[in-house]
Amino acid sequence: MARAVRNTSSDRALLIPTILVVVLASAVHVCAQADPESRSWNRPIKPFRIIGNVYYVGATEVSSYLIATPKGHILLDSGFEETVPQIQRNIAELGFQLSDIKILINSHAHYDHAGGLAALKKLSGAKLMATEADARLLARGGKDDPNFGDRFLFPSVSVDTILRDGDKVELGGVTIIAHVTPGHTPGCTTWAMKVTEGSKQYDVVFVGGVTAPGYKLVENAAYPTIVEDYEHTFHVLKALPCDVFLAAHPSAYSMLQKLKISPNNGRNPFIDPDGYRRYVADSERKFRDQLQGQLTSSKPK
Repeated sequence: MARAVRNTSSDRALLIPTILVVVLASAVHVCAQADPESRSWNRPIKPFRIIGNVYYVGATEVSSYLIATPKGHILLDSGFEETVPQIQRNIAELGFQLSDIKILINSHAHYDHAGGLAALKKLSGAKLMATEADARLLARGGKDDPNFGDRFLFPSVSVDTILRDGDKVELGGVTIIAHVTPGHTPGCTTWAMKVTEGSKQYDVVFVGGVTAPGYKLVENAAYPTIVEDYEHTFHVLKALPCDVFLAAHPSAYSMLQKLKISPNNGRNPFIDPDGYRRYVADSERKFRDQLQGQLTSSKPK
């Protein structure tokens, strides 16, 4: 049976009231494919097995991962609302059934990763699990995002189980751990699990998000703890053991390039601990440069 620890009635009470969810659901949301960049991110790609029981079922630049178990499956991220038909086809092409998805989880509540959650929840009947902060943003369909405002809306969706840092989602002998890594969104989540390939066990990390695209890092009234949250996130990511580095955007871990690499002496190209460390270090450097630039420009002259 699927479960997540510390799910209480008080957690559920923290969700946005149903009436508000209904009102937001009726609101007109931004079409994810209205701009060329989004359309390029949503190009189809053939699904494939990454390692162990982890499969890629997303588009070229918005990820969706299927984690298969004997008791049903876990799906991480939905891409855009328009990505859902691709995910359906990809799951079927791999020989799995959408109806066997029991749990939906999310990296973060942005339209390019959560836009299809409402549709997938309805189509599969799966339970959606998310962190408290992102559950509120999911219920609002992206409205009042602390960094984007109402620019990138998506179909609102209610969360069935609230997760806290370190909670375990378990299904069919598989355990995936939620590490709250805020900043990119207040409830952004990095997921970690172990997989077996051959006779070896590997640590898999799905990075939730570490960039701050156009974010106000200094004196952000909508998100006053944003800098402290990013600091926490980089601390967590640097401490996580990682053999297989995955992320919400495939370009972060050079997915398309790795697909072109033939296994070297049986070594899976997605086993890339050095790539993970470089990515985290480079992301932290860019964040600190961005923060310093804003601190400098905010000083009185």
